[in-house]
Amino acid sequence: MHGTIDAVWRIEAARLIAGLTRIVRDVGIAEELAQDALVAALEQWPATGVPENPGAWLMTVAKHRAIDLVRRRERLARKLDELGHELASGPPGGSEPVPEDVVELDGTIEDDLLRLVFTACHPVLSTEARVALTLRLLGGLTTDEIARAFLVAESTVAQRIVRAKRTLARARVPFEVPQGAELADRLSSVLEVVYLIFNEGYAATAGDDWMRPALCEEAQRLGRILAELVPAEPEVHGLVALMEIQASRSAARTGPGGEPVLLLDQDRGSWDQLLIRRGLLALERARELGGAGGGYALQAAIAACHARARTPQETDWVRIAALYEALARRTPSPVVELNRAVALSMAFGPATGLELVDQLTGEPALKDYHLLPGVRGDLLARLGRREEARAEFERAAALTRNERERALLLARAAECG
Repeated sequence: MHGTIDAVWRIEAARLIAGLTRIVRDVGIAEELAQDALVAALEQWPATGVPENPGAWLMTVAKHRAIDLVRRRERLARKLDELGHELASGPPGGSEPVPEDVVELDGTIEDDLLRLVFTACHPVLSTEARVALTLRLLGGLTTDEIARAFLVAESTVAQRIVRAKRTLARARVPFEVPQGAELADRLSSVLEVVYLIFNEGYAATAGDDWMRPALCEEAQRLGRILAELVPAEPEVHGLVALMEIQASRSAARTGPGGEPVLLLDQDRGSWDQLLIRRGLLALERARELGGAGGGYALQAAIAACHARARTPQETDWVRIAALYEALARRTPSPVVELNRAVALSMAFGPATGLELVDQLTGEPALKDYHLLPGVRGDLLARLGRREEARAEFERAAALTRNERERALLLARAAECG
């Protein structure tokens, strides 16, 4: 029974918290009320059975408690107001009591969910807080699950979430969807959070695992929800396309022992064609909406080039290099330039790529970025400069915090020796 209740909670938690936040206007209190409803389910359902509509049951219980809370607040506010009035002007005599506000319980769940997304990803919060709060409120993950996913202490995650709720309350962040010019900036913050979650699952920054598929799946789910909530925003579809196509390679990215398998060595027959089709459809939707030049859409177009190539040799590296150039113009970044160097090396030879990589060695942003010496080592190895390549691979291995990646880089260094 507890397994069933847990599954229901994962499905309904975000909707519950979103609807309750609209009533109480405080995401922390809304989560507490939702948790109260979950406790009621754990107490009652083993005896009565799971209701026909468990989500509605949970919402009803939670809303009743929310209404009680709102009424208690209003009574207290009236008492304080009356006391203040009496102190200022004497007893109110026969004045009528202030009527209670009517709490609006009806509303579109989709609207509430969208409001919750923008609240959890509000720029007033740090990046780490936005990620943790999003996974907690929208993903229904426990603090322990989030902590294990990011290899940090559970107490650290719990503190981030508590502080995030306090910050939102202190800043009086409105529970609303931003409008006008503010929407683009706020949506960018939301998409950044979703993609950070996906990337941590796709290529873990630290630990013993090369991938954490659960995080990828959660990010994809959040992306699909966003695409339904804001269907006219092309960058949302661009991000969905990028995640779906990249996730299609998941089964081929690790070997039998969990070791990383590089893109050109992967068995393309094991790429998930359903995810590729979903991704290509989302990319086409982004283009139809006029978003082909968006940052996520350009990255998705690069991923699509790989997805369409039946063999590594059929990859259109010239087009990939051109797409990276367009991406660099839109969002200048040394990391984008490093990726462009790889594409140029595949299209026009390793010497061409190495020329650009050598220009990046002085970039402060790449000083401790392990992929810079990793890429440089690969290009040097392809040029036959094996001793230099070995040194670069060893340097890259010293910089990475992922044990699987370190083993791969040290193996490549040994091959050069």
